[in-house]
Amino acid sequence: CLLPLTLRWQFGTWLGNIAYGLARKRRHIVETNIRLCFPQMSDSDARKLVKENFRSSGIAITETALAWFVDAGKFNHIVDIDGLEKLRQAKSERKGVLLLGMHLSSLDFCGAALAHIEPFDVIYRKNKNQLFESIMQIGRERNFENVIERQNIREVIRRLKNGAIVWYGPDQDYGRKHSVFTDFFGVKAATLTATARIIRMTGAQVIVFSHYRDLATGRYQINLYKLEGNYPMGDDLADAMKVNQVIEDAVKQAPEQYWWLHRRFKTRPLDQAKLY
Repeated sequence: CLLPLTLRWQFGTWLGNIAYGLARKRRHIVETNIRLCFPQMSDSDARKLVKENFRSSGIAITETALAWFVDAGKFNHIVDIDGLEKLRQAKSERKGVLLLGMHLSSLDFCGAALAHIEPFDVIYRKNKNQLFESIMQIGRERNFENVIERQNIREVIRRLKNGAIVWYGPDQDYGRKHSVFTDFFGVKAATLTATARIIRMTGAQVIVFSHYRDLATGRYQINLYKLEGNYPMGDDLADAMKVNQVIEDAVKQAPEQYWWLHRRFKTRPLDQAKLY
């Protein structure tokens, strides 16, 4: 955390290179995801993207440490935010704001940077390792107004009805229950229906939150924009498809920075074989 930015990135890249060589099971997951989502990509380009993804994930470790242990005000000067006024306008209407996010690797870092300027709650998945869970909990409580376990939907709804901003990332595989199968990069993915259900129950507005690091300029970019169009539509499949399309568009801007380490296609339709 005390190292200059370029050395932090170099150290993270080194960690990613080591993980690429040693973490064979995770490498298989990344390779499978990229092969499925980019079927037109050549083998050499796919291998390059896998390596870049591991390096990005290594850098994310240093960024997360910085976010958890250093005051966000000390690194906000390298973060550019586009659309902050849209988030504030939505908040001013006092209907609550669902900050629709995705698991890009700079999430904790850019989340802390944004929360330093405009506070919000986050939803997270509890870690099975009690030590890491404690570290993660303490680190995130430093930056966010409330840290809500993903099963506690009642608290999410309460906070939104009280006019809060709540970050929600529906782009992971949480199993067959409360999910529908719809395309993500052309592959059937178990996609939560809770996003639309929460909006229907609270009347909250939806602001999309994406974020990227730029290795060439040494800066970070946060993008905020209102989800346009008719949403929710009252059709679970159509609503889930719209969310997946938003996330897919964000990932395409920097595919090496997405969390391909996650088994996004773990849950399969009953007539399809396992992929991992």
